Formats: sequence, structure tokens, C-alpha cells
Amino acid sequence: MSLEPWRTGKVIQIQQQTNDTRSFFIQVPELTTLNFKPGQFVTLDLPIHEKPNKRWRSYSIASSPDGSNVFELIIVLDKNGTGTPYLFNEVTVGSELKFRGPQGVFTLKEPIDKDLVFICTGTGIAPFRSMLQYIKRNAVEHKNICLIFGCRTKASLLYYDEMKQLEQELKGFTYLPTLSREEWDGQMGYVHPVYESLCADRRPAEFYLCGWKGMIDDARKRIADMGYDKKEIHYEIYG
Repeated sequence: MSLEPWRTGKVIQIQQQTNDTRSFFIQVPELTTLNFKPGQFVTLDLPIHEKPNKRWRSYSIASSPDGSNVFELIIVLDKNGTGTPYLFNEVTVGSELKFRGPQGVFTLKEPIDKDLVFICTGTGIAPFRSMLQYIKRNAVEHKNICLIFGCRTKASLLYYDEMKQLEQELKGFTYLPTLSREEWDGQMGYVHPVYESLCADRRPAEFYLCGWKGMIDDARKRIADMGYDKKEIHYEIYG
């Protein structure tokens, strides 16, 4: 598979999502339409190091393909890093960003003939938001879909209102935000007991995992121990 060329994108909007997370909306002036598959990512080339491979940072696209030349990235600030501090401190509306993509194979397997279980933490919700928007916008036939989203507190739940609304609008969709550090009236603890309970009946399902390596490694083992084939477990590691 050939790589997409490097292009120049223009930041047309920035939204503060939580105290340390922002959405960056990037337009690609040279294209009329940016074609991509939900779940794919782009790689930014940031002016933070003299060596190219030290400048590259990859982020899943959080929006779905809508026929436009604009895409959204959801990015959390890592104060100990070099890439996200540049994006948060130097990039403003009107800034240009060099990027390559879209690319990646963490995409929906169609037709969707099994239940989908999306499991994520933090900004790992990005590819699943893209997939869900795509399914709704294009009326894609599907079985049941469950999004299990692990965060520490309710304030860090990205796209909370949107997901609650989507629960009402997308048939068969269940949203299970799960908090590990705050008491509330929803799911509490870590994501693992949630999907283990949900799929205790060993229903036919495809599992999609996105987030930090520790969560993904644990989930892959637990899901396999439940009797699912490794071919039914798809994952994208952040960090």
C-alpha cells in the first residue's frame, strides 16, 4: 500500500473539550474532498526536532468522512512531551500543519454481521466516534454496537452529550461510560468487567480496542480467555 503524499493543512477551528484536551479542525485547501476510512489516522510533521522521525506524531481522525476537505483531531496535552505542547502553545486558527495520510487498517470490517464492542480510554474514543458517525450518516446495516469508554472522571468524558444523543438516534447502540476515580450514577471501575459481563453469553462479536498499551494488552488476554478468537480482536495502541 503506497503512502499518501505530505500535504499542508490549515487549522480553521480549535475547541477546548476538557481542561487538557482540544479538538483541532484542519482543512486541506488543495483537495475538494479528503477521502478516508473511519478509524484511519494522519501523521503530523511538527517543527520540534531536526530529525524527521523525531517530529512525527500520529493521531486518529475523530470525524467521519462527509465529502468535505476538513477533518478533526482530538488531542490531549502531555506536558512532559514535545509534540502536544507545541500544538497547544504555538498552533492557532490560521496555522498551517504539514501532514501525511490518511492511513491505517484499524477500520470497520464490512458487512457488519456480528455485534461490535468498542473499548477505549481517553482520546482512544476518536476512531470509534468516526465509525459511529459513519454508520449513522450512511445508514450502514449493523448488529448491536456497544461503546465502553473508560475515564477517571465525568469531566474527562469526551463527546459525552453527543454519545448520549446517539444512543437515542442509532438503533442498537449502547453507550457505557465507565469512571475509575469518581462516584456517579453510571458504570464505575475499569472497562474490563464491563465487557466481560456484556459478553458473558459468548455472543458472536468483534472487539475493537483503542487506548494505552496496558489496557489493550490486558483486554486482549481477557477477551481471548473468554473464548473469542484473536481474529475477532482488533486494536490500535496509543503512546
